[in-house]
Amino acid sequence: MKKLFITAIAACSLFMAEAQLKTPAPSPTQTVKQDFALSSVELSYSRPAMKGRTIYGDLVPFDKVWRTGANQATTLTFGEDVMIGGTKVAAGKYGLLTIPGKKEWTIIISKQTNVTSPSAYKEDMDVVRVMAAPEKMSDKIETFTIEFANITANKCDIEIKWDNTSVTLPISADVETKVMAQIDQLMNKDSKPYFNAAMYYMENGKDLNTALGWFDKAVEAQPSAFWIHHQRANCLAKLGKKADAKMAAEKSIELATAAKNDDYVKLNEKLLKELK
Repeated sequence: MKKLFITAIAACSLFMAEAQLKTPAPSPTQTVKQDFALSSVELSYSRPAMKGRTIYGDLVPFDKVWRTGANQATTLTFGEDVMIGGTKVAAGKYGLLTIPGKKEWTIIISKQTNVTSPSAYKEDMDVVRVMAAPEKMSDKIETFTIEFANITANKCDIEIKWDNTSVTLPISADVETKVMAQIDQLMNKDSKPYFNAAMYYMENGKDLNTALGWFDKAVEAQPSAFWIHHQRANCLAKLGKKADAKMAAEKSIELATAAKNDDYVKLNEKLLKELK
């Protein structure tokens, strides 16, 4: 009896030791947070590998709901309202699902954030569906990849890549309305964001004369700021005021040289060449 008891303890100890063994995940999870618009988008998904297997039409069946990854559900968290497929998607966390097809994929943004099998999917929880044509890539991607690409101030793409297939989901955000509302509000306060407001106007096709007026105010507030003088020179150049632009660029070179900032010296020298 005593011998059996000791044997049972030894077996239990061995089981506990094996239970603590940690090995690499076959489909490791990746979480990516991308700054976008005025906030960010966070993506979480698992990454299986091809391992010599046939992917689409076999491991991932055609015309069936796919969790778009392995193990856990794939999720997207938007820090602000975005537009997907012509539908406004409110800030929050959503599930990213797909239905791969030979000629067309269905990309689904769902209120469900825990779908790990087709049987758990509920179509009435869809927020938006987008149809996308798969593109054949010249190189094969061994590890399943979802990434952010073609990022601008108000648009970006989510690209789903595996094997030699790539599918793209475009996303956009209404940055214009929000930024203009901020500018209108902040310009009525004591501390006015002259430089940032001027930069936004100049870089987004707004009234350049208004931008120049704000650059002037920014220079008054920070007369030694060589970077402000440089952007003021750019604004003057865009307005066709070459002589004034040259003077502003030369002033920026003087201040940048004193500050030992070679980058801005080069930027201004390049601008002066363009103004000849």
